[in-house]
Amino acid sequence: MSKLKILFVCVGNICRSPLAEGIAREISKRKNLALEIDSAGISSWHEGEVPCADSIKIAKMHHVDISKLRARQVKITDKDKFDHVVAMDAKNKKKLETLGFTNVYLLGEFADYLGADVPDPYFFDTFDENIENVYTMIEACVEDLIEKAENGTL
Repeated sequence: MSKLKILFVCVGNICRSPLAEGIAREISKRKNLALEIDSAGISSWHEGEVPCADSIKIAKMHHVDISKLRARQVKITDKDKFDHVVAMDAKNKKKLETLGFTNVYLLGEFADYLGADVPDPYFFDTFDENIENVYTMIEACVEDLIEKAENGTL
């Protein structure tokens, strides 16, 4: 059986999508699932950079290590490589669809978030409960997404 492949996408691939990738990798490891997980950004602004300090910090607080991830830009070839592409907000979803991606979901469509955008911590002034709320949302949505993908109900 081939691995299910999931790509998480945000703007710069340094805040939200690396958190989603790290969380998904931990869930996959914990549940012994055959998943290939990656993340990317719509832009190339942060190509090669590590995730932002706040994302690394909140992930570490939840025993998830994303410090070795590096930002990359979405490639057109990703649309054929991944079974599911998951955007962190509606703008990124629309951009992916404009690029010809057809297998795109909004992360906020999962875990009863009713299609909400994942807030972008890049614009938070301080490390506070807002980043914890972002982490909680991403974790719940990724858990639900993986469950549905594994059960074939996605």
